Order: sequence, then structure tokens, then C-alpha cells
Amino acid sequence: MQNAVITGWGKCVPPATLSNHDLATFIETSDEWIYSRTGIKQRHVSHVNTSELASVAAKKALAAAGIEGSDVDMIILATASPDTLIPNIAATVQANIGATCAAFDINAACSGFLYGLGLANAQIQSGQCKRVLVIGAERLTFYLDWSRRDTAVLFGDGAGAMVVEATDKAEGILGYELNNDPDAREILKTGFGTAMDRFDAASLDFYLQFDGQEIFKRAINGMKNLSAKVLEKCEMEKDDVSLVIPHQANERIIDTLVAKMRIPKEKAFVNIENYGNTSAATIPIAYCDALEKGLIQPGQNILSCAFGAGLTSAALLMKWGNRVTPINESDAELPPTDKTGIELVKRAADYFCSK
Repeated sequence: MQNAVITGWGKCVPPATLSNHDLATFIETSDEWIYSRTGIKQRHVSHVNTSELASVAAKKALAAAGIEGSDVDMIILATASPDTLIPNIAATVQANIGATCAAFDINAACSGFLYGLGLANAQIQSGQCKRVLVIGAERLTFYLDWSRRDTAVLFGDGAGAMVVEATDKAEGILGYELNNDPDAREILKTGFGTAMDRFDAASLDFYLQFDGQEIFKRAINGMKNLSAKVLEKCEMEKDDVSLVIPHQANERIIDTLVAKMRIPKEKAFVNIENYGNTSAATIPIAYCDALEKGLIQPGQNILSCAFGAGLTSAALLMKWGNRVTPINESDAELPPTDKTGIELVKRAADYFCSK
């Protein structure tokens, strides 16, 4: 049975940023209040659709792997904020990269990218696919009520992608666990969907709803328990883990998680300060940043875990392959914009803050 190893990676974040100081111009908050509770200093705001973010990240991942879109056997795109529900936006990415293969979206919210890696691993181990492109992409600022401080300060836009390839070597994805807690389905949600009354203007006033305290508790327990299961399944101890790259939702959650798992804090990679919570995109973006910083080395055991609306949770352990630098570089980039982050959210902020 073949293993599934990461051979390419890429990220895309829009150029416009929204700092904590920017938010304080129209929300009752401050940089100190946000940073001390979340670890976030800024977030990126997209001027393009989710599929464009995903396409740029995908092109960078393909270049890093040294392959073309036509070499891919499957595209799995994790998102909770697609451009369109019908058709899926994996099809848009497929057209943009010149692929001819199976392509579909999955929605497991913030756990989506790890769900995608798990599905890619199964496709490769079964012999169905040799190369799978897995993408996490979000434009969560679309959902935000900018008058609600509890959610407006947390989320940002971005995308990350990885190429997963078959290998005969003893490396790659070692094991994973996926789970969902439907009893807590209502504590993180948005009303957008076919449950809306399309003839009632009030139903179009959807936004992200969030029970922060309950999510904090359940997130830590869910990620901790699944991580322990994965380590046990792979017959490894926590000391065998070289690096933890978790979902970037809140730095307090990450600190509490590694403390409860009795893993040294310095082993946990944290980059939420620059991006906020980009949901399904946080983990692939974090891998890209860790590689850029030289923190990922050949043969390292890397543990990733996530939680999201549903409440979904996931954990995955991999042994990184031999290559930590891209084979090629892509010049793919987003179309330019002359708007600032504040300018991009102004219309929505004016609407919600005036109510």
C-alpha cells in the first residue's frame, strides 16, 4: 500500500489588511482588548471571490511540486464561503489550472482542510489517485456583522493548498481522525442557506453567530482527544512530535491545548497574529509560513488538529518528506486593488453599525 506525502504547497492572502486599530474606528474595541484575548493584530480582507484566492494558492502549490494542473487526479476544496453553491468552486479552480479530473467542495468549516487531507490519503492508499490537490479557501468577511465585536475581530480571508502524492517511502500521512459533535451544532453558525425565506428581506440579514465560551471549551477537548487517538493509532508518544501546527482560531486556545497535552509551547506554530481565523485556510497557510521560516525539516513528525462549525474536529499526524523547498515558483497573483481594508468593508460596516 502506498503512502501519501506532501510534495507542494502554496498560499494566497489578499493585499488589503484590517488592523485592530482600524476596527476601533467603527467598533467599540481596542488593539489591547483584541490582542490580549485572541493574539490577533490584523486580518486580510479580500477584494475577489474565494475561488480566485484558491486558484492562486493552487498554482503556487503545483509549481512547488513541479507539476501541472493536468497531472492532478482529483481536486478537493474545503470552504464554508464559496462564490457559488451550484456549481462547486473546485470546478472554477479546475478550469483556472487546466486540470481534467474529479473536483468537488467539502464543508467541514475550520476542520475542512484536514478532512480534505484525510480523503486524499484514502484515495491514494486505495490506488484510485496518484496526485490530489487539496485546498482550503475562505472569504469569511462576507458573513460578518461588523457591529458584533465577538465575531468581527476574529475572522479574515485567505487560501492555502497542498499537493499530495503517492510514494513507496515510509513518509507522509501516518494517521488521522475525523469527528463531529452535532449536539453543539447551534453554537457556531450562519443563517445563510435554503432555510432562508427568499421573499422576506429580513431573512437576508444573515451573519455569523458565535458562542465563544462554549466553543473554547469544546474545541480544546475535541482537538486534545482526537490528537491522543491519532498518536495512539500511530504508536507514537507526544515526545515523538517535532512540531504542532494547529488550527489558528485563538492563541489562548492553542496555548491551553498544548498545555493540556503536555507538549512544550515552543513546539506549537502560531501565526494568527497576521491573519486572524481564516477557517479551512489556517492550517495550509500555517504550513507555508513554517516552511518559509525553516521550521519544518525532513523526517519530522508533525501533528495538526482543528475544530469548526458542526462541531467538526480533526487531527492528523504526518512524517514530512525529504523536500522543504519548492521545485519551482509560480508568478500567479491576485488582480490589484487600490482599496484599503477599511474601504472594502465600509459598506457592510455602515449597514450593520447603523442598525
